[in-house]
Amino acid sequence: MKNNPLPRLDTDTDLRDKLLPFCRLSYGEVWIDPYNGNKVGCLDATNSSDVTRLMGNELATLAIHDPPYNLVAFKQRDISEYIVWCRKWIDLTWLVLDQNSSLYVWLGADQDQHFQPLPDFMVMMREFPFASRSFITMRNQRGYGTQKNWMAVRQELLYYTKGKPYFEVQYTDIPKILRGYYKEVGGEMTENLQRSKSDTIRPGNVWVDIQQVFYRMEENVSGCYAQKPLKSIERIIEASSQKDDLVIDFFSHSGTTLIASALSKRRCFTMDIDPIYCEITIRRLERFRKTGKLGWQNGNPFEHELEESAYTQPVSEGTSVQPEFAQPTLF
Repeated sequence: MKNNPLPRLDTDTDLRDKLLPFCRLSYGEVWIDPYNGNKVGCLDATNSSDVTRLMGNELATLAIHDPPYNLVAFKQRDISEYIVWCRKWIDLTWLVLDQNSSLYVWLGADQDQHFQPLPDFMVMMREFPFASRSFITMRNQRGYGTQKNWMAVRQELLYYTKGKPYFEVQYTDIPKILRGYYKEVGGEMTENLQRSKSDTIRPGNVWVDIQQVFYRMEENVSGCYAQKPLKSIERIIEASSQKDDLVIDFFSHSGTTLIASALSKRRCFTMDIDPIYCEITIRRLERFRKTGKLGWQNGNPFEHELEESAYTQPVSEGTSVQPEFAQPTLF
């Protein structure tokens, strides 16, 4: 297996300088997918003009946001500043969502910092007319803090709604094995497995069946330190939108929402203020269309450009992938 991952792109300034010349977008530009109108913008989620530039005159059915958990434009901020920043992009999200729509926000809870920013963010959300619907926990397979604390294996996901949006029940791959819960139906006593519509269980608000992304998985995008599992985003999209609906994501990062939307036959408008993450997002979609692969496993999106760089180990002949760029439309 090739072994040429990237380090964390948000902290390695030297590598960032090397990658920026290979990025198609500069701040203020939007790439429009020539196949179905997906958009990737190098834009600021807190800037109303930028959000308008991304959305045009369209409204979205579903928003899935995965903001930095207190790391904004590579500058650490205190919790009050962070909440002021969040308030801006939540306000703009409300404006570009359809009257019946859903909002999901991934947000961390640092157990060494009074579980921030999660509690203050939840209090802030009371200011908005969104209805709170669920507090979902996704369980990682690996964690930290095993010596002097309970192992932290969770990722928090908040679910809000606007109006009365579409929702379709989903099912996991976990088979139903518990019997019981007897109930009389039509004069006959039945147990729960007889009344089930599926042989597998529904996901509740604790997701234990989704694997945390790591370097051996095909969907891995190295350098993107906060990548969410593709299966988790697909589950959200399938539950809270329908075919051809518009999905938005204001913090594209590794491009998972765009890929999940493509797999689910939805359109996606996404943005990131960082041109490197915008380029990764575009390349990931192009690579998927060209090869069917969902990521780079233990490689990276800039393999061709950096194959001689000290940041990567040499790539064996035949393993380097150069994305086939679609001609972008910029405005």
